[in-house]
Amino acid sequence: MPEFIDPTVRVRASFLTAMAEFRANRDYPASWFVDDVDPPALTDPQAFAAYVTRVLGERTQSGVQSGYVPMTTLWWADGERFLGRLAIRHQLTPALEELGGHIGYDVRPSARRRGHATAMLAAALPIARALGISEALVMCDRTNAASRRVIETNGGRLIDVTAKKRRYWVPTTRP
Repeated sequence: MPEFIDPTVRVRASFLTAMAEFRANRDYPASWFVDDVDPPALTDPQAFAAYVTRVLGERTQSGVQSGYVPMTTLWWADGERFLGRLAIRHQLTPALEELGGHIGYDVRPSARRRGHATAMLAAALPIARALGISEALVMCDRTNAASRRVIETNGGRLIDVTAKKRRYWVPTTRP
């Protein structure tokens, strides 16, 4: 059964296959997180381990690059099969209020349309609450009907529609 795990070298082979899927998918451009994988990590196991360490370190201010906020990245996996990733940004900047939000998620192309994104967001909301986020800003591209359904199924209340995004507040606790 799929669940969140901390980034780990244990799922390296499946993670690398997923990265290739993301890059090959012509229906959706690859997410920023695909480009954020250190290039040597794609071929060298030691570099992959260093990448995992970097991602885990981003949970604290001292572990993030200048201008970034701490974020908790979790991988959605079924055993050793990497299915997707989700990041919870611990705070918002003006840029994140417009284009990023508190929570972002990606499901590998071969695992889409199976409810993973909906389950991931639902599982992330209590974690966001534990980080002090009472309502999470979650957004999707204006034309991404699947992500729109994911957010609305998880209680998202539409704030507005900008030139690029549909922006929602999602409560981190269920009534």
